[in-house]
Parts: sequence; C-alpha cells; structure tokens
Amino acid sequence: MSGDVVMGRIGQVIMLLHGGDREEARNRFAGLWDEIGEAGDALHRCTLAHYMADTQDDPEDELLWDLRALAAAEGLDLDEGRAARHASTVAVRGFYPSLHLSLAADYLKLERREAARLHLLRARTAAGALADDGYGDGVRAAIERLEWRLG
Repeated sequence: MSGDVVMGRIGQVIMLLHGGDREEARNRFAGLWDEIGEAGDALHRCTLAHYMADTQDDPEDELLWDLRALAAAEGLDLDEGRAARHASTVAVRGFYPSLHLSLAADYLKLERREAARLHLLRARTAAGALADDGYGDGVRAAIERLEWRLG
C-alpha cells in the first residue's frame, strides 16, 4: 500500500484526528469521501468511514459511519480482484475486531444493549485474527473493558 496515494491522504487526516483536531479531520474526511464515493475502493471506504466515525458528535452519525465501514470491509472480502492486487484483504480481517468493537460501543451509547452485545461477541470472535502486538493487545483490552461495562 506504500504506493496508494489515497491511503496516504487518509493517513494524514488520521494523524490530524489523533492530534486532536476532530472538526478539521471531519471536514477533510468528508472531502475525501466525496472523491472516493459510495462505489469507490472498498479499503479506502472502510478505513475512511471507520475513522470518520470517531469525528462525529452525534452517536447516530457515529453509528452510521461505523456501519459504512463494516459494509465496505465486507465488500472488500468479496472483491477478489482487489484481493489479488493487494494483501489488504488479510489486513482488513484484522480490522474486523475493531469494527465490531466500535459498533458495540455505538449501540451502547444509544442504549441498544442487545445490539451492543451482538457486536461485542462478533468482536471477540474476530479477535483471533489479531496479532500479538500493541494494536492487538489494545483491541483485546478494549473488548474486555466493554464486556465489563455491559455486564
């Protein structure tokens, strides 16, 4: 993906978001979304939507973006041409625990506990795809924390 200009641009906005400028990140993600479009590259849509969700103030909007991210990830699994060109399909499988964790958190914010439990179970199930590294450890720990909150 080192030659993927769009992923590079998305990465720059992610750094802006992690730097604390949610509003500017939201504006830039919106511009990139307009360029990519609903039918654009599934990896781009998945990554952008997953992080765009984190810029939202309204929990319903956050849920909408996380649902878009999941739909794009599922589309990437079905895009055999993309899979043949890139190793990104394997990377997206490692993204599923985070996608489902985000959805579980969204549903909990919206007081939809059963939907939250369902996605938390899916996050836990998908967590086997995570590497034993900082990212994997962080997602697994977040799953544990959300499980505790749900009881």
